[in-house]
Amino acid sequence: MCGIVAYIGHRQAYPVIIKGLKRLEYRGYDSAGVALLNHGLKLYKKKGKVAALEEITVGKDLDGHIGIGHTRWATHGEPSDRNAHPHQSSNGKLAMIHNGIIENYAALKSELIKKGYVFHSDTDTEVLLNFIEDIQKNNGGTLEEALRIALKRVVGAYVVVLIDKDNPDTLIAARKGSPLVIGIGKNEHFLASDASPIIEYTKEVVYVNDYQIAIIKSDELILKNLGNERQTPFIQKLDLELAAIEKGGYDHFMLKEIFEQPDTIRDCLRGRLDVQQCTITMAGIQNNIEQIKNANRILIVACGTSWHAGLIAEYIIEELCRIPVEVEYASEFRYRNPIIHKGDMIIAISQSGETADTLVAIEKAKEQGAVILGIVNVVGSSISRISHAGAYTHAGPEIGVASTKAFTAQLTVLAMVALKIAKERETISHDRYLHLLEELNDLPEKVSHILARAEHIKNVALKYKDVINALYLGRGYNFPVALEGALKLKEISYIHAEGYPAAEMKHGPIALVDESLPVIFVATKDAYHEKIVSNIQEIKARKGKVIAVITEGDETITGMADDILPVPEADEVIAPVISVIPLQLFSYYIGIAKGYDVDKPRNLAKSVTVE
Repeated sequence: MCGIVAYIGHRQAYPVIIKGLKRLEYRGYDSAGVALLNHGLKLYKKKGKVAALEEITVGKDLDGHIGIGHTRWATHGEPSDRNAHPHQSSNGKLAMIHNGIIENYAALKSELIKKGYVFHSDTDTEVLLNFIEDIQKNNGGTLEEALRIALKRVVGAYVVVLIDKDNPDTLIAARKGSPLVIGIGKNEHFLASDASPIIEYTKEVVYVNDYQIAIIKSDELILKNLGNERQTPFIQKLDLELAAIEKGGYDHFMLKEIFEQPDTIRDCLRGRLDVQQCTITMAGIQNNIEQIKNANRILIVACGTSWHAGLIAEYIIEELCRIPVEVEYASEFRYRNPIIHKGDMIIAISQSGETADTLVAIEKAKEQGAVILGIVNVVGSSISRISHAGAYTHAGPEIGVASTKAFTAQLTVLAMVALKIAKERETISHDRYLHLLEELNDLPEKVSHILARAEHIKNVALKYKDVINALYLGRGYNFPVALEGALKLKEISYIHAEGYPAAEMKHGPIALVDESLPVIFVATKDAYHEKIVSNIQEIKARKGKVIAVITEGDETITGMADDILPVPEADEVIAPVISVIPLQLFSYYIGIAKGYDVDKPRNLAKSVTVE
């Protein structure tokens, strides 16, 4: 959600900022803007895409070596030019961009209106900016001091970056709850919501922590806490290549990322899985193995697609490790008063590692003595830093808003974690353990086999591009895959779709079945196969259209279904990683056929950093 880019240095700031905002378009947004300093403050902002912003700046004065840019995802106030960022303070001297939500903005706004301030937008951001200006005016101190005082008063999440007409050689930034990374160049600095706008300029970065303020000049970076104490920046090397955030010849990032999955799963396994030695090496797990293997129970917290990965992990962990598992929506968990005991383990799953609800949930659990295990994709992200232990998925940057390769990487990591715990707890036989290692090792080849049949999946998808509703059904390990398939169709094609356990169909959803309703069964061969065959018969008896993801060679369901999407045979513990692939492609091809921007579905954001 929302993208931030800022620059200070020897280059012209505008081209750096615009290119950076385009790199962040995948995050989801509805307006864009830029502010530049050069003998005055110049603001340009526009509802719509970054391209619309570029159009209105043609012929304008864009000179300047310091500037801030923003793509906004609306929270307070509708998408419009006046609500777009950056915002300007009442005295005209300050400009600010902001990610996050200021929860007590209404009270602050009321105070400021009584003092005579006039507001030109509906945003909480303009309130915070004028609050900072008011503090500076009344206290007579520096902007840095005013920001520090203001942030002690505000409630909520934020990354803010400010420029000041009276101090044209300085950027000031602060962070709580939303991500901010600072790239360090030679006499220049780059600020962004993530590393994608920075990578082509430098690989040396500093990840700003919560409650830190950064004072940035061309040749200097100072970090302080809210107590005005200086802190030493921790400089990290980016493990990211520019090619990873470009389309590489594919029509869309989503398609590229679907086809990258053999490689991303291989990267996920590399250095960890050794079939010959019969070992799984995961330092983050091994270093905390006593606490992890002796956990009384495991709570998995996540949102969206990551929540579906958590549901599959629940099946895997309970079967292999014999530890009770509960899967929670992080957005609900954070507002409950959950019963957490010392010795419980929390597994937090997040592609970005910045999901606001998940972050707050694990902070709450950590305070109550739980061990936090983070499963994230983005190195250096907030969840990875506050977890006691964890594992990166190594899926590489995922630019498409709808998650594909991150999901299969999460499942791969979670399976390895479960196997490692099971081995330590001695709840799995050696033969079963070795068999599942071999199954994991074979995953990249099996996924490649499915992708080679993409044209067949496309042809099936085109038959159903005009449907209004769809029902996804599965049992056991395949039930969460059905949920994920339904979510992808909703996200990409805007077709209403629901996922259910197949046995629950008779408890309501079967009322929807007629000759116009496609029912997608995830029906690979497993312990539930005979039961799901019966469910398919129930749909056919009511003239429903059946599309079935099946194990290759399954003649029984082939003879019953209207269309089949075959996948290679796999153990039911591992099968979700491959059975989801045809559903990803199915959604992609329907979205394309309907003419939608599948990389940036309407109303969605990649990294959800507000509630």
